[in-house]
Amino acid sequence: MQQARFHRLAGGSIMLKKFMILLTSLSLVVGVALVAPSAHRPDAVPRYEPVANWPQLPPGSKFGDMTAVATDAADRVYVFHRGKQPIMVFDKNGKFLRSWGDDLIDTAHGLRIDRAGNIWITDIGTHLVTKFDAEGKVLLTLGKKGQPGEGRDQFNEPTDVAVAASGEFYVSDGYGNSRVVKFAKDGKYLKEWGKKGTGEGEFDLPHTICLDRKGQVYVGVRENDRVQVFDTEGKFLAQWKECGAPYGLFPTSEGMLLADGRANVVKVLDLQGKVLRRWGEKGKGAGQFELAHWVCVDSQGAVYVAEGEGQRVQKFVAK
Repeated sequence: MQQARFHRLAGGSIMLKKFMILLTSLSLVVGVALVAPSAHRPDAVPRYEPVANWPQLPPGSKFGDMTAVATDAADRVYVFHRGKQPIMVFDKNGKFLRSWGDDLIDTAHGLRIDRAGNIWITDIGTHLVTKFDAEGKVLLTLGKKGQPGEGRDQFNEPTDVAVAASGEFYVSDGYGNSRVVKFAKDGKYLKEWGKKGTGEGEFDLPHTICLDRKGQVYVGVRENDRVQVFDTEGKFLAQWKECGAPYGLFPTSEGMLLADGRANVVKVLDLQGKVLRRWGEKGKGAGQFELAHWVCVDSQGAVYVAEGEGQRVQKFVAK
């Protein structure tokens, strides 16, 4: 069974046609501009293509189940996987730079990079959220290692982190709990919202979380097949029900990129959650996906997609 094999990555697949959309960079961590001046003219939208032989792994290394990918201000690419050297760093050309985490990480899940270049990860094996500097030094740890729970100082398989410009941050928590927890910059608990369910402000596996330029909170609820939008205090604002299964979200100035691990596609959404473009299908080939689990965009508009079952990360650039 797929879920037994990948422990919380699982998803099915359906075949969809390939489409692409032009992405142009405007920012570093919270998002890039997505430019689609001819959104209703498919013939005017350039195609994107995968970059062959990206990245180049060091001798003797291999990826495990790939769960997340993010880029920093210098377009260095951080990949998070379930194998040895769980955090691996490459330059934009795919050259290996460094790695860490063997003695710190049990079961990789989410990875984000904040404006200061700090690395945030969620570990669903230890039930911890950890903040590192760019060289891998631990700066902050939240949760009780190996002790899942619902308390203010505990998580139950947390999935993702979103860091605001103020330094406040939000944790989607997660597989065991069905809530979002908000913290101050120093890690002090501030508030939480959500419970298991299908109503507004309720979650069935909050799998990914991110913020737009206004600070609004977007929660990808995997088993509800929807994205919910909240203000900074957890007030429900909207929901997107037609976007598919949101395994991974990445904000852009024009909307959102969404990795749909169930359909094995990447989708481009506008600010109302409407699907503008999509690409991908199930498969092992270039441009195909086996459980598209995470997505991000660098400052040059290159798109990176992490595949859980495919155990790889693909880079896409415009032709």
